[in-house]
Amino acid sequence: MAVTVETLEKLERKITLTLPVNVIQSEVDSRLKRLARTVKMDGFRPGKVPMTVVAQRYGYSVHYEVMNDKVGEAFAQAANEAKLRVAGQPKITEKEQSPEGELAFDAVFEVFPEVKIGDLSSAEVERVTAEVTDSAIDRTVDILRKQRRTFAQRPQDAAAQEGDRVTVDFEGKIDGESFQGGKADDFQFLVGDGQMLKEFEQAVGGMKIGESKTFPLAFPADYHGKDVAGKQADFMVTVKKIEAANLPEVNEALAKSLGIADATVDGLRADIKKNLEREVKFRVLARNKQSVMDALVAKSELDLPKSSVQAEVDRMIEGARADLKQRGIKDADKAPIPEEMFRPQAERRVRLGLVVAELVRASELKARPEQIKSHVEELAASYEKPEDVVRWYYSDNRRLAEVEAIVIENNVTDFVLGKAKVSDKSISFEDLMGQQA
Repeated sequence: MAVTVETLEKLERKITLTLPVNVIQSEVDSRLKRLARTVKMDGFRPGKVPMTVVAQRYGYSVHYEVMNDKVGEAFAQAANEAKLRVAGQPKITEKEQSPEGELAFDAVFEVFPEVKIGDLSSAEVERVTAEVTDSAIDRTVDILRKQRRTFAQRPQDAAAQEGDRVTVDFEGKIDGESFQGGKADDFQFLVGDGQMLKEFEQAVGGMKIGESKTFPLAFPADYHGKDVAGKQADFMVTVKKIEAANLPEVNEALAKSLGIADATVDGLRADIKKNLEREVKFRVLARNKQSVMDALVAKSELDLPKSSVQAEVDRMIEGARADLKQRGIKDADKAPIPEEMFRPQAERRVRLGLVVAELVRASELKARPEQIKSHVEELAASYEKPEDVVRWYYSDNRRLAEVEAIVIENNVTDFVLGKAKVSDKSISFEDLMGQQA
């Protein structure tokens, strides 16, 4: 086998492969003979089908398989001998057969780039910290109380107020015409909960049971219902029932109903604090990791393999289709999804993946078994039976691979933070949770 390697542009290469025709034919004959031993055809006993008949029936497909196999082997051997790191699959085209009885093929492909990472000591990275405050614990307690609230019928002459659950009939019209989703009977919502548009809630506030009212409502330009977005409607609403919300007291009974081991108010708050601190830790790490990755990309130089970017675009489109299908969208697999909307994100992912891989290789930042074990145990700690969750992770190599990838990113984050110009910034619990939402 003769091998020549040609650089086309940037990461694109071409290898010319040559294969003797007699080698191909010899392998085809060998496979046809093996096939003849087991092939079944009408009129012949098993193993007694003449070779001419077998060759006539299966010769083309066997020849195709052999060509694929031999060219693939030749390409892999040539790339290995030339010490090329191939990105993606090669595009192989057959050339004219030479007088010497050789088949020639051009294999055009891309190689992974050389990644140059600049001086990380000059990289600027903002590292944030956040604390769980008493007010954050208070808000979580309020959320837990609201999740367990009960409702009681208000007196006939009571007016609807914030926090009440109201049952209404309503109908809306635009230019005198009804529209889809503009009418409902016995519809329930909580006043002030944000489920309905502000004008709707304001109109119902102060109404009594049996009262009706008409009012104008302007749909926002970015309203999810495109048919009515930006339009003015007239609504008529009738209040049929008003119920007051009763929140449970913050006491031992509430703590017990939540399954808190130390069923006291202090025990409840301590349990909430522990869970919020775990969430804060993960979110702070994610925020700081993002800052580190941004700095890494800014300090790196490399060309992107088009094949790797295209493969990432294809994966993202496949993920988008799966998401549409899960939402019940009809013919999600045929929905037109333009590639260009994913290309910038795909390019960043590929760039970041190559940069991180180079840093991991050059600075020996691979995930150690004890790091993986520690991370799995931390993930499992918030569950009722952590040992079952640990077993669940270790029973599937794919799950462990996901954890390994996270640990490697954490190692990279710590490494860069140890090298870069780091500015520490304390942010509020609310800002952290809002930014990561």
